[in-house]
Amino acid sequence: MSTILKEVLSANDSYARDFGDKAELAMPPGRHFAILTCMDARLDPAKYAGLAEGDAHVIRNAGGRASDDAIRSLVISHKLLGTNEWFVIHHTDCGMETFTDDIMRDLLAGSLKTATVDENGWRNTDKGPGSKEGDYIDWLTISDNAKSVIADVTRIRNHPLVPASVPVYGYIYDVKTGKLVEIPEASAAGKAA
Repeated sequence: MSTILKEVLSANDSYARDFGDKAELAMPPGRHFAILTCMDARLDPAKYAGLAEGDAHVIRNAGGRASDDAIRSLVISHKLLGTNEWFVIHHTDCGMETFTDDIMRDLLAGSLKTATVDENGWRNTDKGPGSKEGDYIDWLTISDNAKSVIADVTRIRNHPLVPASVPVYGYIYDVKTGKLVEIPEASAAGKAA
């Protein structure tokens, strides 16, 4: 058993011992909103948005992007579980700003092992095997953080399965200060009708 696996199971044992009345939480989020944000380990949506268990849906992926799967989750969140406000929250110093689709595709074609980055950019440290399957994925990389928030909010707002009554707010979380900074153009694009 790996050290990480042992640590996770030990933490879960402690958590489960004090689980208490959490078993009574309702399935729909109590505060009726959802957050789409990045998977970056430095972001703790429960802390930066003041959440307790049962409060809100938190959907996470690389970059906090409005991928088809993220929109699928948001639509389920509203249609079946009653969320009526959504936040798109990207963040400063995002790893998705450090590469392009072509870089990711080239790295994967050369090796499936973990790559490294230095002053010369991303590179593989091991030789193959690789795969060209990465050529068929839109990696949703970010070249301008504010523009990506605007694009994601706009995509969600204009999606045919998203009701016009659901406002979609756009923010960037600052990893140096912990502050949420609104992107006014994004929130304007996501305004409810």
